[in-house]
Amino acid sequence: MYNMYVFTKKNPAKCELDSRTDGSVKTSDIRLTLVEMTKMNSITIAQGVKSHDNDSFQIDYLHSSLFASVLEDTITELRILAETNNELRILKTWSDIGHLRSIKFGIDLPPVTDELAVIDPKKLQSNEYKLNKLDADRKLAIKNVIDTYKDLAMFRSYAALSDYVESVVGLDKYREELVEDEAKNRILRHDLNRQMRQQRNHIKSVIYETDAHIDDLRTQVEDAHLYSECRSRYVDNWQRARTEQHLQTIKDTEKSPSESIEYYKQRTDHEQRIHSEVEVLINIAINETLEKVDKWMNKYDKDMEGIDLKIQIRKNEYQNMYEKRIGLEDTFEKHETLMKEWIHFKEEREKARLYREKMTKSAIIVQAWWRGLLVRRQLGPYKVTKKKGADKDKKKK
Repeated sequence: MYNMYVFTKKNPAKCELDSRTDGSVKTSDIRLTLVEMTKMNSITIAQGVKSHDNDSFQIDYLHSSLFASVLEDTITELRILAETNNELRILKTWSDIGHLRSIKFGIDLPPVTDELAVIDPKKLQSNEYKLNKLDADRKLAIKNVIDTYKDLAMFRSYAALSDYVESVVGLDKYREELVEDEAKNRILRHDLNRQMRQQRNHIKSVIYETDAHIDDLRTQVEDAHLYSECRSRYVDNWQRARTEQHLQTIKDTEKSPSESIEYYKQRTDHEQRIHSEVEVLINIAINETLEKVDKWMNKYDKDMEGIDLKIQIRKNEYQNMYEKRIGLEDTFEKHETLMKEWIHFKEEREKARLYREKMTKSAIIVQAWWRGLLVRRQLGPYKVTKKKGADKDKKKK
């Protein structure tokens, strides 16, 4: 979106601001003759509306007017070129359809901090980027021409054009610096890659030697582990044999007392088992009785819940039937009232129709009587006109 100053013939010293979003300029709005431009510049300087900061770009009235006239034709031609290229406008609109919809529905767009963030390096040859580049170049050219035209028309200066040229030259210098930096970075990257390869080869050799030493140490550890397992197995078997020997000796010595102790122990265990089984049977009977009690209590609770639910359902059905009956009574009363009103309306309508029919017939009869009276009396439009020739003959006689 840009702003353009338009001068009209009504007031040469007046500058109106015309804002358009499509980069177009109306030809009928650019009406600035050489005399009017001279008058406008003289009035502007006399009133002190605005003074240009740099006088080195100032030119005389004649040259500024001539250049402004040429730029008027250039702006018009650029506008015609932009307006007649329908294919480019359609493609640009279709490319920016998401952005245009966001503007239409008032959706806040994220601020653009970096123009390169939305560009995919893998799709640099796509038509969308080419179309955006073409549209941006066209708008930049139109903007620079219009800014130059405004400076020439208002201040007799071409500072805007000089600023644009300086920006282009600065951009070219910046690009050359980028190319030099890229070459330096490429050389630096080559050196770093070479150093990295050397470092990697050195690390590989050190790792190979370390792995060989680790394999030797692992072999020694495995041998030591086998030797220790053999020693521990021999010691464990010797201890087990000595333990079995001592246990057998003790068992032979304590055999008869152990048998007596075992006999009484088994007897005690039998008695204890019998008491436990009897107690278990009693507990089983008690548990069965408690389960039956719980079962009947649960059945009672369920039956009572079912009965309460049925009672509540019957209550709800009765309430619904009562409300339905009340609603039907109200509906019947409303229908009865509506029927009475409808019958009364039909009677009144019939009376009105009979009255209109009677009045119409009366009006027809009165109108027919009046027309017949006018015809019989030869009055009004039915009056008999006398012929002019007959009147003259009567006067002569």
